[in-house]
Amino acid sequence: MKLLFDENLSPKLPRILSVDFPESMHVRDCGLKGFSDEDIWKYAQDNGFTIVSKNLDFYQR
Repeated sequence: MKLLFDENLSPKLPRILSVDFPESMHVRDCGLKGFSDEDIWKYAQDNGFTIVSKNLDFYQR
């Protein structure tokens, strides 16, 4: 499973969890820092990521 960590989480998490989730990334590593939730959602969907966020309202329609 590839995890995509949202801005509200530490950018160190992909490295810390690399043994169990080796292809994981932080949004800033993907050039998505400051992008909307919808843009991040689309990127995750297009690239096979599962989003990890502390936002309770992440991309609610």
